[in-house]
Amino acid sequence: MATAPECTADLYPTRGCTEVSIPRQDPVLWSTPGIAGPIQASDLLGFERNGFLTVNQLLTMEEVVRYRTELDRLLYDPALRTDERVIIEPKSLDIRSVFEVHKISEVFAELVRDPRVLDRARQILGSEVYVHQSRVNVKPGFGSSGFYWHSDFETWHAEDGLPRMRTVSLSIALTENHDTNGGLMIMPGSHHTFVGCAGVTPKDNYKKSLQMQDAGTPSNEALTKLVERHGVKLFTGPAGSGTWFDCNCMHGSSDNITPYPRSNVFIVFNSVENAVVEPFAAPAPRPDFIGSRGPFEPIRSSEKGL
Repeated sequence: MATAPECTADLYPTRGCTEVSIPRQDPVLWSTPGIAGPIQASDLLGFERNGFLTVNQLLTMEEVVRYRTELDRLLYDPALRTDERVIIEPKSLDIRSVFEVHKISEVFAELVRDPRVLDRARQILGSEVYVHQSRVNVKPGFGSSGFYWHSDFETWHAEDGLPRMRTVSLSIALTENHDTNGGLMIMPGSHHTFVGCAGVTPKDNYKKSLQMQDAGTPSNEALTKLVERHGVKLFTGPAGSGTWFDCNCMHGSSDNITPYPRSNVFIVFNSVENAVVEPFAAPAPRPDFIGSRGPFEPIRSSEKGL
């Protein structure tokens, strides 16, 4: 078992009596801008400044079709609807998310190992990496719900025991992202500030938060200050585009009330040097399918791309 939080310095206190706002204590880039890799130095510096990086055609259209076909297979598999890794929309009873998708599906496992994906994660984090979390998010048209403003790191720190901000997420669009169908929104530069939220973590909070987030969401006052300082960037783009974003970016998405579905695959890479400990602000860790608790062995690249 990893080190308990009482033996590990808590650099990011949260879920206390009051909300706190403190400067980030960790680097954004864990490798130097000049290190060899697929990301250009100027793009790395942009990631450090803004907290995100977009790649307009990370996947080809042929690959997008392959992943959409696999996603449809998962969504229409009756056995999966009773799997605890599948999250159901509370109103429509449609599937909202499928977690640990790289273990459920060999097709999505290939994506995790693809050098176009894996080498960028290594370059940003300056080390070998493993998957802390993977999932596909599904937003069918006409009423699928969004995700309220939050920092992923706040939750991963409080409820999974992730000690440092050495984690990066990748969202790959499997459908076109319009400005109206509930796309990803990020406050550029917000990753430089950690907002420790007020309140306690309920037992088994994940069962509720994966459908509608409550614990771990900043106050309206804190969000207003962040928006006034950083603004909001809405990500649009074709299927196959990818967005890398830092674990502490304040982000969210709105409901999709258009006819146009929005689906994406979401992979969280964590440094092997940043393995989880016991939760810093929760009664017990969330299940492995939400936040991996090991083994923290490096992912090995596939010999070829997809």
